[in-house]
Amino acid sequence: MPLSLTHIPRLSRHPMNKTRKGFTLIELLIAVVIIGILAATAIPKWADTKQKAYVTAMKSDLRNMVHAGEAYFSENGTYVGFTPMSSLKIVGPSAPTGSSGVTIVMGTVTAMGWSATATHVNTETAMCEIGVGDGKPVGLAEGEPGGTACR
Repeated sequence: MPLSLTHIPRLSRHPMNKTRKGFTLIELLIAVVIIGILAATAIPKWADTKQKAYVTAMKSDLRNMVHAGEAYFSENGTYVGFTPMSSLKIVGPSAPTGSSGVTIVMGTVTAMGWSATATHVNTETAMCEIGVGDGKPVGLAEGEPGGTACR
């Protein structure tokens, strides 16, 4: 079969097979939806983690107070005159500040016991309480922080 010029492909100015660079609108929308789903699941967990961190800081400060109180009692034979540990900064007559944002308020202090509560600036619902001896709050183990919102 002889070759003719009609069988030779013609070169056009606009090739049909040109490569495109970039993303289509559908691809971008799918990416945005996936990121939105990931954010919707991650943000509530992050808030819950922050709440737990605030409660942990309050519990830690209260446990440190127990150690300081027992040291005071072993030296003096009484809890009368016991104030929170010296590492706490006093901001008022009965409101020392513990960890960043934690405020500890001493309750009653007697010769045989004491109680205290802790709150955090960034949480409105959580309040931890603790007590030793006859100052122990009802329903709590002695020297263990707790309370209904202290979880």
